[in-house]
Amino acid sequence: MRNVRSAALTATLALSVAGVARASTFASPAASLDAIFGVITVIDEPVLIDWRTLGALDLESGKAPAALQALDGKLVKIAAFIVPLEDNMQEADEFLLVPYFGACVHTPPPPPNQMVYVKMQGRKTVKIGWWDPVMFEGIIRLKQTESPYGASYYEMEGVASKPYVATRK
Repeated sequence: MRNVRSAALTATLALSVAGVARASTFASPAASLDAIFGVITVIDEPVLIDWRTLGALDLESGKAPAALQALDGKLVKIAAFIVPLEDNMQEADEFLLVPYFGACVHTPPPPPNQMVYVKMQGRKTVKIGWWDPVMFEGIIRLKQTESPYGASYYEMEGVASKPYVATRK
């Protein structure tokens, strides 16, 4: 009886895999397994964005194109510089991300579509290196926020910060 059950289970699994493979030509292997076993697995890889993407938000109307709206609530990563909200801070759990070194310090701030207001998850602090670019990850929201250095059209729940390393092509 055990061999019959085992053979039946093997045949059912093989047919299920074959059916899913035909039905989901463009699906990932994980999605195929999810379809077979009824398991939902979500592994979010951060979406790499750049400052041009954020700059697409219209400053006059405050409207974002569809591609930018689709990022709302998504995990993203972006190369940036960190600007503390108070002078002489060495680390912080709230700060701004900006596209270039020196933004907001003693110059007019970048436009609101070029600043991201960040609050770190769990009040975790991040080391601030004024001159050091970072690759920053977090969940971005299209939400206007005021800071001592100006308005921002983006708010982010910070997840991780790593030193930025340029990739060679």
